Amino acid sequence: MKTTRRGFLRGLLGGGALVLGAPLLGPVELFAQEGPAAEAWRASLWLAIAPDGAVTIVAHRSEMGTGIRTCLPAVLADELEADLGQVVIEQAPGDARYGSQNTDGSCSIVNFYETMREVGATARHMLEQAAAQTWGVPVGECRAREHAVHHAASERSLGFGALVAVAATLQAPDKGALRLKPRSEWRYVGKGFPTQDAATIARGEATFGADVRLTGMKFVTVARAPVLGAPLVRYDATATLEVPGVERVVELPGFKPPHLFQALGGVAVVASSTWAAIQGRRKLKVTWGESPNDGYDSQAFREQLLEAVRAPGQVLREAGDVAEGRAAAAKTFAAEYTTPLLAHAPMEPPCALAHVTEAGCEAWAPTQNPQAAQDTVAAALGLPKEQVTVHVTLLGGGFGRKSKPDYVAEAALVSRAIGAPAQVVWTREDDLRHDYYHAPAAMRFEGGLDEGGRLVSWQQRSAFSPITSTFAAGSTQPAPFEHMLGATDLPYAVPNLRIESCPAPAHVRIGWLRSVCNIWHVFGASSFLDEAAHAAGADPAEFLLQSLGEPRELELGAGVNYPNYNKPLADYPIDLGRLRGVVERVKARAWGRELPAGHGLGIAAHRSFHAYVAAVVEAAVDDRGRVRVPRVDLVVDLGLVINPDRVRAQMEGSIVFGLSLALHGEISVEQGRVVQSNFHDYAVQRIHEAPEIHVELVESDALPGGAGEPGVPPIAPALANAIFAACGQRLRDLPLQPEPRRG
Repeated sequence: MKTTRRGFLRGLLGGGALVLGAPLLGPVELFAQEGPAAEAWRASLWLAIAPDGAVTIVAHRSEMGTGIRTCLPAVLADELEADLGQVVIEQAPGDARYGSQNTDGSCSIVNFYETMREVGATARHMLEQAAAQTWGVPVGECRAREHAVHHAASERSLGFGALVAVAATLQAPDKGALRLKPRSEWRYVGKGFPTQDAATIARGEATFGADVRLTGMKFVTVARAPVLGAPLVRYDATATLEVPGVERVVELPGFKPPHLFQALGGVAVVASSTWAAIQGRRKLKVTWGESPNDGYDSQAFREQLLEAVRAPGQVLREAGDVAEGRAAAAKTFAAEYTTPLLAHAPMEPPCALAHVTEAGCEAWAPTQNPQAAQDTVAAALGLPKEQVTVHVTLLGGGFGRKSKPDYVAEAALVSRAIGAPAQVVWTREDDLRHDYYHAPAAMRFEGGLDEGGRLVSWQQRSAFSPITSTFAAGSTQPAPFEHMLGATDLPYAVPNLRIESCPAPAHVRIGWLRSVCNIWHVFGASSFLDEAAHAAGADPAEFLLQSLGEPRELELGAGVNYPNYNKPLADYPIDLGRLRGVVERVKARAWGRELPAGHGLGIAAHRSFHAYVAAVVEAAVDDRGRVRVPRVDLVVDLGLVINPDRVRAQMEGSIVFGLSLALHGEISVEQGRVVQSNFHDYAVQRIHEAPEIHVELVESDALPGGAGEPGVPPIAPALANAIFAACGQRLRDLPLQPEPRRG
């Protein structure tokens, strides 16, 4: 763990390696040279080839089960014609020169697929040119294949290692001169390949956050305010210091609004073991002061949100005239939906190790965003960020929680105070009670049907504690990207449409969770569409297709602020043909089959993170109101698939995640304090509850979309719709809890 990035690079260069660098996010030059033989190599490295033929590829994104630490290097290796078996993957520390390292928003492949291809293709071209120069033959006669360059006419070949010395002296080709491999020549992309971490994880040898050890390190737990913003008044550590292994107690300063990713503050217990630190904290006597959030009650806040959506809000998107459409409708109907606070609850709670010295701070953490960790630690310590190094370990889950590095700042503050390496460990209770919660939300929908049973009017309003409150104290208005997530991109062909946003405050830290605002927006919209189908006396799947309209690119209209997941609509349009396609496929494979009594099917579909997903959920509801999910069918079109096995795994995980939040997920707050503490009262799906899962991947040549999150949004509404089909109860509040049958 003491190997530094600079030392790694120096070792490669000293061995005569060919080192290729790449740009941040698309500068004009793709490659530059570094080292005495070539002055323009970049220091931000992606690829190195050693004289013995070993290929090292830098993974700059965080691995938390998605396989991204192997997938992006595999794209590069495929274009390079490298053998993955001879590739070493090095995890990058936080460094702005890599571009974004925030492994969040399902954008790793979307943002870096082309870059990895270009890096690999450029290196391949240079190796072929080196072989041609060595043999004195035209470069067009040389072709890289399987970790070597071959000359068919003379039946000669040279391994990559034998060519690096010459290749390092060559000028990189212009981007326009690159020959990217056609799909027919791909060896890994789209074919499937194992992740390089699988074996070490299975053997228990992989390094996660809590596995890192340094000489002289101490173990730390922190007592934090039970109500956000409550100041520390006093504490008595007498009993704590009597616990064997407890060495000292350190007071941490509270945060200053806005809280951003700052450490919450409190009292840190420093010990020789995690067990001693936890036991010592239990004996700590702490008095907290008053907080503006003392009166926060989640149930009362739910009613406040509902009141908000019963009044006009800010218009986000509008077409036609909703009032006239409603007045002319043959049938009108309305419904309100709510979703609660949710916690991330990854299997591995937050933890971090930091060592502060006169030279700066070095930290090790399971972080989704090492650059944010670097910035946050630097701000906490008052250091230039260049003096902070953040190493990324494997993550035992993240779901967005670990892109918020408050826990890394805690470790750094404690380390500075005690003059030794400090590892801060969060318990499950810490994790659930001090999260960056997924916001509670309320939605109101009003719809109208014409005499033919077609939607002619649709109005929806949503109110939720915005993520902006994390970055601007007191903010009550969501940012455009929050509306983008399932609201402003409503796909239905309704001639009279209005989408509004209503303000709401925040009383806890609000963050993003897997699929973010899509969770409540899609739960509301897809459930309400199902209600419209039944009001029209139509089959829900047929009604969904009818409401999507003809295949086309969705036009949002003038004045709509739609960030489109940070990609141009010209490259990633809202393609309703593709959305219809996944609905038609899932309908064909799962809809309309015969079911036992008490069973029902529900359907929902949505586009998010540039991927199109449709789900059919089967629900079984017994006389006591208990819900079981025997089967889920899901079809996904996310464009080009890099590793089909990993995409299927992400969809399977999304289904279990979506069912967990739909059936169990709820954080409740009383007098400003979170009630839940562990999995006994914040449940997730257990193995025996998991359904039979069928996932179909649509083969496509479209640009790749995200895979980690788009499988989540359709699950809760499809389940709610299935419960209605099974027992006739329309459930509009998460978690879904049917009433027992009477008589």
